[in-house]
Amino acid sequence: MFDTAAGRFRAVAFAEAVSWVGLLVGMFFKYVTESGELGVKVFGPVHGFVFVAYLLVTALAAREYRWNRWTTVWALVCSVPPLATLVYERWALRTGKLDPIGGAHRSRTPQIGVPEPV
Repeated sequence: MFDTAAGRFRAVAFAEAVSWVGLLVGMFFKYVTESGELGVKVFGPVHGFVFVAYLLVTALAAREYRWNRWTTVWALVCSVPPLATLVYERWALRTGKLDPIGGAHRSRTPQIGVPEPV
């Protein structure tokens, strides 16, 4: 999974969303129930680290897959709202943004005399 830019992007997008949830739960316990700030102390730095990792992995994926400016900007913007990286990752996967170069433009129907890519 981590051997391709797409695999790294997908994994870090998921981790960013999970760390967001952890931070939100920690904030709930800190501010709503006033039961302490352990969740924020744990998930704050974790989310910060994963957030920066997401930005870096997004930049590398954008370069690897030759994303246009708007595709890249939306990927970066989606790092801000909770769980938006999951929505973006699903969209990128569905639209071929995480396919190898040329993969999204290949015909999906086999052509006579042309071998299918493996």
